[in-house]
Amino acid sequence: MSSILITGASKGIGRAIAVELAERGHRVVATARDPRTLEGLDVAERLRLDVTDQASVDAAIEQAGEIDTLVSNAGVIFNAAVEASPLDEIERLYAQNTVGAIRVTQAVLPQLRRRGKGRLLYVSSAAGRTILPGASAYAASKWALEAFAETLAVEVGGFGIDVTLAQPGPVGSGALDDILTYRLPDDPYAALFAGDGIPAEMMISPEQVAAAVADLVEAPEVPLRVPVGPVAEHILSSRDSAPYDKPFLPF
Repeated sequence: MSSILITGASKGIGRAIAVELAERGHRVVATARDPRTLEGLDVAERLRLDVTDQASVDAAIEQAGEIDTLVSNAGVIFNAAVEASPLDEIERLYAQNTVGAIRVTQAVLPQLRRRGKGRLLYVSSAAGRTILPGASAYAASKWALEAFAETLAVEVGGFGIDVTLAQPGPVGSGALDDILTYRLPDDPYAALFAGDGIPAEMMISPEQVAAAVADLVEAPEVPLRVPVGPVAEHILSSRDSAPYDKPFLPF
């Protein structure tokens, strides 16, 4: 049994991960900005943790006690062309998706380093290595997270700490539900956003992501990056073989 702290466990992927790991017998510390949203989760602890608030992070890590694995999942998304993207919204995505992950990592790392073992697991996205029109800010925040995590893997490998990135493709019943959207008046980019979005048959469930993440928590060794689901596997394989000097669109 491992002791696992999960950020962003109030709903969607994070909640599914908490349920899956608890059912597998692990000690799960589920966290969210509002701990009331964690009610009903059968886990060891339910704590307030806002990844954008240093005092909140420090308090939660102290209350959590010994942690073997950090599952960094908290994140947000919006949809807009670059020209239509409010700068404060871009900053909000970086604050939560990227800087928030770094903040929690910095808080957990000292105890992992002292014990000479541990795992840092980041819920990234297939968008961590690809882009789509309208998702520039989200993709940029995940690309930045992946650069940070890859560097971290080199820095902490000598301390017995490993780093892995789970890269799901589109997930139903999660962040893509009722997505926050910004458009310009008489939108000149409208043609890029025509259609009904990502087909349901291309999506995987939060529970499928949770099972993959739980497998990574329990694996004796982990690769740096793990595509989750057939769409992510196809997209990222195509990305690897695509020309380097031209934009790559996964769909």
